[in-house]
Amino acid sequence: MSVENASLYVAIVDDDGAIRTSLGRALRMENYEVELLEDGLSALKSFQLRAPDAIILDLQLPDIDGLEVCRRIRQSGDTTPILMLTARDAVNDRVEGLDVGADDYLVKPFDLAELLARLRALLRRNQSTGGEASNLRYEDLTLNPNTREVFRGERKIELTKIEFELLELFMQHPRQVLTRDQILDLVWGYNFDSGTNSLAVYIGYLRRKLEENGESRLLHTARGVGYSLKAS
Repeated sequence: MSVENASLYVAIVDDDGAIRTSLGRALRMENYEVELLEDGLSALKSFQLRAPDAIILDLQLPDIDGLEVCRRIRQSGDTTPILMLTARDAVNDRVEGLDVGADDYLVKPFDLAELLARLRALLRRNQSTGGEASNLRYEDLTLNPNTREVFRGERKIELTKIEFELLELFMQHPRQVLTRDQILDLVWGYNFDSGTNSLAVYIGYLRRKLEENGESRLLHTARGVGYSLKAS
């Protein structure tokens, strides 16, 4: 049993009673405080009364689905780490979940040890962020970690949560080639999509937004290795 998790409160939202029970038992064995919730509306009401340290959220719920629950949480300004569970394994489904603000994505059936590892990674990332951070600048790009605003020159760029964190990582390591595994570990906290092209999809989204007005390319592919932020 882990003593270090004693003050951490995790909400499990899943309409499958067997999954709720087994996950709840496993997390309590790791010394997390756990709340079990079976639908989206009761989860949202519960979160208003007490904010969890992390949320394990099923995509398919009987009233409002996990995507809508996640969307409402993020629209309220809440940055609680969310690990989304689903029976769907398509890349587009994963991207949709991450686009609405989920931090990680796990396909059912999953390995319990893997879920616990991902949960620990999300909690570590959340605990390590905080405090005022300085603006990041490279060429004509400016990123404010506190307001989460991004500008290319005078043009403001609207980014999703994952796109912002990707760009922030690259701006923290300008001109450095970051491998695919490094990026997945540092942005998602775990190599969540081994064998799929989710990262390439996000790089494509980010490039289109950065180059929307015909600006030069800053985000480059190092074939067979990864990606880097550098002037053309």
